[in-house]
Amino acid sequence: MAQVGHRVDYLAGFCCPVGGLAAGKPRVLCHENQIYLSNGTEYVYVYDQEGRLMKAVYRFPDQVWHVELLPLHHQLYILCAGVGIYCVSLDYQSRLVKQTDGEESDCFSSIFPMGCDVCALPDATLCTFTLLNDVLVTLSQVREKWCMNLHKLPGPESQEKLPHQPVSHVDITTSTSNDGDMSLAHFLPVLCCASAPGASDHWEGLRHSGGFVLEEPLFSLLFGVDAAMLDSPMILCGFPDGQLCSVPLKALSSPGDHGWEDSPVKILHHLEEPVVFIGALRTERKSPGAEETPAYGGLGCDCVVALGHYGKMVAIKASQGEEVKVPELREYYLQGPVLCAACSGGSCMYYSTHSDIYAVDLDSNTPEAEKVEAPAGTLPSAVSPASLSICSVVALSLSSRESEGESELLALSAKGRLMTCGLCSPDDTQPLKMNADKAGQRIKELLSGIGHVSERVSSLKKAVDQKNQALTCLNQVMNVSAALLSSQNGPKPITCTTAAHWSHMLVQDTLTISCILENSSEWSLERGWTFCVQLFANSCDFEETTSDSATTYTFPIDQLLPGNKTEVTLPVSPAEGSKLNLPFTVSCSLYYSLQEILSTVSESTELLDDLFSDDSPGLALDREGICLPLREDTIDLLQCLRLDDNKGMSEASPPAVAISVPGDPVENFLKLSLKSMEENDELVPKGLSIIDENYLAPTVASIKVSSELLRTSLKDFREDVSLCCVVLRWLLAENAEADALRSQEVAVMQGLAPDGGKVQLNIREVTVSDLSPAGPIQAVEIVIQGSPLANMCQLHYAVVRRIQALVLEQASQDPSPPDIRVQYLQQIQANHEMLLKEAQSLRDNLCLGNDSDATVEKLLHVYQQLRNPSLVVL
Repeated sequence: MAQVGHRVDYLAGFCCPVGGLAAGKPRVLCHENQIYLSNGTEYVYVYDQEGRLMKAVYRFPDQVWHVELLPLHHQLYILCAGVGIYCVSLDYQSRLVKQTDGEESDCFSSIFPMGCDVCALPDATLCTFTLLNDVLVTLSQVREKWCMNLHKLPGPESQEKLPHQPVSHVDITTSTSNDGDMSLAHFLPVLCCASAPGASDHWEGLRHSGGFVLEEPLFSLLFGVDAAMLDSPMILCGFPDGQLCSVPLKALSSPGDHGWEDSPVKILHHLEEPVVFIGALRTERKSPGAEETPAYGGLGCDCVVALGHYGKMVAIKASQGEEVKVPELREYYLQGPVLCAACSGGSCMYYSTHSDIYAVDLDSNTPEAEKVEAPAGTLPSAVSPASLSICSVVALSLSSRESEGESELLALSAKGRLMTCGLCSPDDTQPLKMNADKAGQRIKELLSGIGHVSERVSSLKKAVDQKNQALTCLNQVMNVSAALLSSQNGPKPITCTTAAHWSHMLVQDTLTISCILENSSEWSLERGWTFCVQLFANSCDFEETTSDSATTYTFPIDQLLPGNKTEVTLPVSPAEGSKLNLPFTVSCSLYYSLQEILSTVSESTELLDDLFSDDSPGLALDREGICLPLREDTIDLLQCLRLDDNKGMSEASPPAVAISVPGDPVENFLKLSLKSMEENDELVPKGLSIIDENYLAPTVASIKVSSELLRTSLKDFREDVSLCCVVLRWLLAENAEADALRSQEVAVMQGLAPDGGKVQLNIREVTVSDLSPAGPIQAVEIVIQGSPLANMCQLHYAVVRRIQALVLEQASQDPSPPDIRVQYLQQIQANHEMLLKEAQSLRDNLCLGNDSDATVEKLLHVYQQLRNPSLVVL
């Protein structure tokens, strides 16, 4: 066909979700100068085309699936997903606009919420509907069947809601339901109405509901003689599985009275792909003296078309046979996928794909039809769609602007832009004769247009360059992210190691944490990446934990090439007057701020929608950045100890006394308590809070571990030294100051905690009897000694944490349980339960004021027994 002449005019832009609008649910309607638009969200817009302004915005509880106009009643019907059908009076909308005219101009002043309480027909199963004057035909899905219902509409002046109970209904069974095929779940059925030429009272309603009027021969051949004789409009249904059906309207309005004893549903065709559009065309031109039928488009249609999502098109027409008219059906294969389509009473159908809008002309008198030598009055054997050079349109509608004497195409793009495309015939595109004045004016307009085009090209080129730069950065970010996420169970291409060590800063020793980031990947970490280190305090069970207990350090990365590494150091010494809480967790991660990419395209929010979608993996909800975790380590007291390596620690000589041990701890405790009470003349508990713990005996705890377990697990540490020395080296393997121990065969360690408290580890071999029926068990006893009590607890936790990891690793290799005497374990458990009850009773007595010396002494002895269980880790 000849190239279609057109001009495009952008009217307005509407909000759309990230990634653009999806096809199938947006809708554009036009009545007089008003445009009614649904963009597939929860909003319906009323736009004044003549004044180019927004008149009103309606907000519904959920996504709007379908909109239709009933101009005779001045009503707008809207289907809200999962809620039902709403009826909005156009007069009511006019009154609302008048109320907001005197208010301050605000884009939100004309948004009218439509709650569920004003729904005219509540029904969560509704999928689509169509209107015809005083009737409403709905289609809902109930389980594996489609149910078509007919409702009588109340009068325009009536304040009553639609009756919930339908006048009648018909069940339609398709070969595949949406529930059975997930690929069809996002397709909605298509519903429209076709009428015979005699039903003149239906023409205006058909025009605005997507319906059409068919010539008599085609109507009778397509739907049967009964429907033609009864002058019954036909409801056409196109389903997601490709089935095209028809149902007589009068079979619904008066069931059982017109001879349809069986189901009135008639299958017309099966496209074998989701039906997205049903329309009608006029393929033959009327003779000059013929009387025109005042249907939509001015002429009755002689061809019905149905279009599938993947481009299959079916055209049905009544052609002249040898004696009578016979139905003619042709299938065409167009470029897909088809997003939407529209047609009027002419011979052209317009359909949209992702790349363009095409016009398909089925006029049998076109030159293309003559080239394929098709007989006169028949459908062409092939079609040649003509391009309109408008891409990504998700909603189309044809309207006739009589003031300008031409038809125009209303389109809504995937980006939410509303535009008009003026359509003219090829004859109208011929050059017009003009005089010198008109020619000069025309030249000025062309030059001005060239200037605008040049400016737009320059702006677009700049935007394209910025977008390319942003996409290059994003590609690098995605490569790094994919490399890290795909290697979660193996060696990572980007690694981080942490270690605690002491350094001399500002005439004082400071505990620091060093984090080394190494890039072993193929990509360089460029500007925009940030190395983040978080320190989390591990709170006790009885303390309240808050999200504010973490301290975050960020280090911007200028450039880290493949094979290179960088190191950062964090001071973790406690503030003056406070203590360092051990253990604590160090979490390392890489963070990329998307603002680094978006800073080059910040002038256009549309580019942001192009780059990212709501379901992009790894993105924060606010789309601010991508965070990739690298490593998480726990720093405990064994890593933070300052070792005393100047005093003899060999097994031959006794260790230097690191902690002064008075004679009797209970006697010292009581003396200090009485002295504090005499000085303060208060209760003993208050005096206890000011006792110097250095005067008390160090607290001791012990852990016994099977020698066989240690020899099997610590093969990497085994040298020509004793097992006790191996265990001590293993416990201090992560301490940066333990180098001196690696050159000596020692089994005793003395050191200082970060707060200055003194601790000691003593490793010795012992024999445990009565535990195994096979005989005595050789074990290694780790004696933990510390003052004050908090240091001993922190050291005890550090040792236990390493032994737990050792046991879990060994259990994964040899899951068989050890052979032990159960009676011995039961006796130990019973003894500990008795000790716990006794400790609780003694503490209750102290709280009640019974703070005698005997009670305190006995409580200390109970605690001493609880800290030294007779168990062995096997």
